[in-house]
Amino acid sequence: MFRPKLPTMPTPTGLVTPPAVVEPTTVVQHTPTTPTPAPAPVAQVPSRPTVQLTPGAVLALVGGGTAVVLVVGAVLVSMLLAVAITGASIAICALVIRSLITAETRRR
Repeated sequence: MFRPKLPTMPTPTGLVTPPAVVEPTTVVQHTPTTPTPAPAPVAQVPSRPTVQLTPGAVLALVGGGTAVVLVVGAVLVSMLLAVAITGASIAICALVIRSLITAETRRR
């Protein structure tokens, strides 16, 4: 009852192929009988296209970056303000409760 059940390994279904055997081969060097002419130089094609920024694109990037900074700053400031207001209200509630408790004990 308290012994764990170990799962059995499932048997493969379908066509099973044995692993391929790789045999080492020897390297034979051939000496060319006639010298081949050097190939003509080929112009190098850049692997990535170059990015060309126009003045309008630069202005859009600067405007977008400024907007992102302003939005993120406003969110962070509002979160800080919310935490500050919450802390102040909890402190005021604690003071009121403490004064109520001390006033109740003095009356007795």
